[in-house]
Amino acid sequence: MSELFTLANLVDLMLLIMLQAVLGFDNLLYISLESKRAPADKQKAVRFWGIVLAVVFRIALLFLLLNMIKAFQNELFSIHWEGVIHATFNLHAVVVLFGGVFILYTAMKEILHMMSLEELDGEDRGSKPVGFVIFWIVAMNVVFSFDSILSAMAVTDQFYVMATAILIGGILMVVLADTVSEFLQKNRMYEVLGLFILFLVGVMLLSEGGHLSHMTLFGNEVIQMSKTTFYFVLFVLVVSDIVQSQYQKKINRAKQRSHAKKS
Repeated sequence: MSELFTLANLVDLMLLIMLQAVLGFDNLLYISLESKRAPADKQKAVRFWGIVLAVVFRIALLFLLLNMIKAFQNELFSIHWEGVIHATFNLHAVVVLFGGVFILYTAMKEILHMMSLEELDGEDRGSKPVGFVIFWIVAMNVVFSFDSILSAMAVTDQFYVMATAILIGGILMVVLADTVSEFLQKNRMYEVLGLFILFLVGVMLLSEGGHLSHMTLFGNEVIQMSKTTFYFVLFVLVVSDIVQSQYQKKINRAKQRSHAKKS
């Protein structure tokens, strides 16, 4: 056990904690948005237990991947439709593709829901049972876990180092989850930005699943979206939203001054 507290392992631990923080952003955003489907008085508990159970399952998944990595990479089935689609699926690809499809569905459903609202004050979002919401938080966490765990395995082969990083990452998520949710609740315009970021995450997962399954559509190979591209697009989205909100405030102030002069 004392060998775990070497300088090399401590450096690896710091790198993995930073990795968990960076890769966990989209997961935290999903948790904040998904928890709003629970009754208002249960949302904080949903976020807490969703993250706690997700951390437990993430450590279990880490243990499975370390001991059964080949099982996740073995071929399950193939699809060959001449001129349309060719793909060979393994368990890893299936899980990632499922996660991408579900997140795209969730983001589009919420965006359409926002567009159909007439009165925000009368909005009733707490229509799902607590257990149902926690289940999907944990299930999607497993999907998000693959990237962080596989990246962690490239940094170190020490299970306890990776598990410690996951635990610390989980504690950070518990601390930040309520803050993120409260911010989105108070700044509803940023909730729209969050949904489009979630949509982007779904596209990234689909591209990753297509790449893992060596998929070709209509003769074109599906290329995985790089993390650099993802974060660049994310940066552009955030900056555009900030500029738009500031510009909208200036327009509103100008209208108020114009109405004041007329009156």
